[in-house]
Amino acid sequence: MSARSATGWMWSQACEVLDQADRMHRQFFRLAASARTRAVWEPPVDIFEDEREVVIIIALPGVAPPSVEISLASGVLIVRAERRMPFAGTRCAVQRLEIPYGYFERRIPLSNLRLETAAREFNDGCLILRLRKAEQT
Repeated sequence: MSARSATGWMWSQACEVLDQADRMHRQFFRLAASARTRAVWEPPVDIFEDEREVVIIIALPGVAPPSVEISLASGVLIVRAERRMPFAGTRCAVQRLEIPYGYFERRIPLSNLRLETAAREFNDGCLILRLRKAEQT
């Protein structure tokens, strides 16, 4: 590989990493048009579907399970809560802050299926929602 092609390859890789970092920053820190005027972050989700159910896994490490609000209306699943800063009110100086804290809201559009909540559990810092597909009549 010539020096010129190696430099081009490295430049291409660097630009790709910067684009990925920008996408992640926008995902975690965006303002929402809601009744709350604080900054909102969105936790990452994975969605799986089979013929009987839709399973949604939402990464919520550090969020107290009882504080999570879940609603399902008009084909949109809405998950809200707040991840509190662990050392708020102490005299600790922040050296680095990469984990998003504060109020969050995640809106997950679902297909036009009729879904019913079948199960809700927390496992290893993730909320796992199982939505059963209602029988079509």
